Amino acid sequence: MRTGPIAALALLGVLAGCTDVGAGLVATPVESSARPALVEATVPLSRAPKAIELPRGGVRLFPEHQLVAFVGAPGSPALGPLDDNLDERAARLERLAASYRGGRRILPVMELIVVTAQGAAGNDGKYRSRIDPQQIDRYLAVARKHKMLLMLDVQPGQAKPLDEVKRLERWLRQPDVGLAVDPEWQVGRGQVPGRVFGRTSGAELNSIAAYLSGLVRQDKLPEKLFVFHQLTKQIIDAEQVLRPHPGVAMVKSVDGIGTAAAKEATYRQLTTKLPRGVHTGFKLFYQEDTRHGTLMTPTQVLSLRPRPELVIYE
Repeated sequence: MRTGPIAALALLGVLAGCTDVGAGLVATPVESSARPALVEATVPLSRAPKAIELPRGGVRLFPEHQLVAFVGAPGSPALGPLDDNLDERAARLERLAASYRGGRRILPVMELIVVTAQGAAGNDGKYRSRIDPQQIDRYLAVARKHKMLLMLDVQPGQAKPLDEVKRLERWLRQPDVGLAVDPEWQVGRGQVPGRVFGRTSGAELNSIAAYLSGLVRQDKLPEKLFVFHQLTKQIIDAEQVLRPHPGVAMVKSVDGIGTAAAKEATYRQLTTKLPRGVHTGFKLFYQEDTRHGTLMTPTQVLSLRPRPELVIYE
């Protein structure tokens, strides 16, 4: 997942051979990494759906639904449109999603960045910050008001992704909350997010999916959305070991930037020979894409093969 102008700058710097791209340019921390554990927060369970179904009915995501998402974080417009005025943005997302119906049931998604990679080490040296838990509650309340999915996005920095995911368990046990991970921002010891591209492995993604599958089984939840963002082939090692997990809808979101032709080429490259059970997603960037031409239309996106099950706007 590319997160605003810094992402485009990082990519352009790498392509140009620059070895210090992004220093000091990673998004401002949303919240200090010294915040209390997320599981200590109180989720507004009184507003939880009475039936254990997806927000607009049913228990399966695909192929019944077409998902369309907005990304963002509170007070951070560079990270996407979900920075403020959430009811207005939800209405805008609803109108946009209608353009993607194509015979399917539309299910809009609010993708909230809850763990943000940072250019500074922070108090625990993990190069990431965590959002205030009350903000997650606020976004979840708006998502429920508009019968949308909430998807919690994690940029691990130097932290272990599964550790960050488990801190979100109180929300992930809800029937209308999914998960996204962003391995581009997952770096090793001695590396700084934004200066290098991070990476993960098929085995690590399987471990996260297995954890989510356990939650679905324990709480008898509807299918759980699990998205992993990918910009280049090198970001995921041994992708071929990915396998289906009961109750989990795994989606690869192809996050290429550039002209429409370049984005389509990246999509084709990263969606050939997909492991069994992995669905496809496609990312559009309001700022970066328009610098290279015009934003692709819903008709153009839906003409991609395989058809993206999830379309994300940042």
